[in-house]
Amino acid sequence: MKYKNLVFKGAFILPVAISIASLTGCKKSTLDIPVQGETPATQFWQTQDDATKAVNAMYANTRGWLFSAFAPMAVESLGSDDASTGTEPSDGSYSFMNEFDTYNVTSTNDRVYDFWNGMYQEINYCNQVLDNIPAINMDDNLKNRYLLEAKFLRAYSYFRLVRAFGDVPLRLHVPKDASEYNLPRSPKSDVWAAIEKDLTDAAALPNAYSGSDVGRITKGAALSLHAKVALYQGHWADVVSYTSQVMGLGYALYADFEKMFREVGENCNESIYEIQAAYVPNINGASNGQYSQIQQPRGPFDGNGWGFNTPTQDLADAFETNDPRRNGTLLIRGLTSAEGDLIPLTATNPFYNYKSYTPFTTYTLTGGAQQNIRVIRYADVLLMNAEANNELGNTSDALASLELVRKRARDWAIANGAPANTLPAVTTTSQADLRTAIYHERRVELAMDFDSRYFDVIRQGRAATVFGPLGWQANKNEVWPIPQKEIDNSFGTLTQNPGY
Repeated sequence: MKYKNLVFKGAFILPVAISIASLTGCKKSTLDIPVQGETPATQFWQTQDDATKAVNAMYANTRGWLFSAFAPMAVESLGSDDASTGTEPSDGSYSFMNEFDTYNVTSTNDRVYDFWNGMYQEINYCNQVLDNIPAINMDDNLKNRYLLEAKFLRAYSYFRLVRAFGDVPLRLHVPKDASEYNLPRSPKSDVWAAIEKDLTDAAALPNAYSGSDVGRITKGAALSLHAKVALYQGHWADVVSYTSQVMGLGYALYADFEKMFREVGENCNESIYEIQAAYVPNINGASNGQYSQIQQPRGPFDGNGWGFNTPTQDLADAFETNDPRRNGTLLIRGLTSAEGDLIPLTATNPFYNYKSYTPFTTYTLTGGAQQNIRVIRYADVLLMNAEANNELGNTSDALASLELVRKRARDWAIANGAPANTLPAVTTTSQADLRTAIYHERRVELAMDFDSRYFDVIRQGRAATVFGPLGWQANKNEVWPIPQKEIDNSFGTLTQNPGY
């Protein structure tokens, strides 16, 4: 489902933030001319077609700038030991990214503000769907599916917010009047509970889709995200329960690790949830995915690649000997990609993110807008299952799930000429040693995946050890600062996180 016809305008879409002044009213002006192509709110939410347009807009927004490009890269990736900014002295205004790299982010950092707004913008789309579609006279099965899809995306947005900021305002409906706009922060326990409720409901979605519906949110996506939510809270039995259900739904590990991240691997048997993207000729609003562009090497595209969020040497050194995932994760300066693209020795950085790479021949001026973003993969589910089973003392089950992930990498390596003893199976029965092995496997398997490493290490309780030498501070950097603009707009209703 590439959303090629999902460009959606509608005056009924509420702004993400509304100032108090805007609620006091103003005189109608002769300049208040309706924008051509927009549907007034009073004329919308009437038909099944209206419902479809609204859901399409909700989906299409997920590939936008604030939800899956620049701000998420900064907030969810740059703090980790896997990624560096990739900036160079000539970048000037992009030097703010170094604040994430060095843990010196302030509440006035615009990318923190953008990330906050990006998540609440998507929540706004979801809430409009959930508040308005129930009253529409339409096919009941389709209506129910639309509502469950909205619950998943709302849950996913709040999951990202609560990881990044801790306590956040919990908005589950479209505001009806001025009194409902300025909400205080809700305890993160309440936010987690709301997320879990939405995901419990969303688990009633279909197991799979066909035809033009491929790419829609599925039961497997809801269960997998629920497992991750439980993982972050240390609810190990729930993690095992949800991942075990996903393991019975027919997913499998894709044989070619590198090709899984190219267009040929989109929506493959390993993909559980990926953000659908598309290049639509002559419709810039639909060709707005810039996830690939911001990470693509600069030189070959005459400036169209931005070269940010680059893998570190520390990550490169973390891979075991002959682990093919190293060359499936790192696009290496001076070497040629599997697609035949030479990364010249004149490239600014030694490594680039291979998982976001778009082959030069298809990159063109669209910025790789057609490349889907892999958010949840089956390998992640297996590793969550391994970690939870180990914490519960189920050693054999933990080893079995871990081995599936390592075997895929081993088989791929051997098929490309590596020795038969590459990536041997982990056999330890020590809970501590197995925990270390699972943490290592999460790092090398999921390295440079969308939002994988930084918050993973924090929730494992290892950030002071892993990130501390880089400047990370306990009792502060577990979360980022609440945007100062939001605090100011709330007239102090929102409070700041400690240390900021």
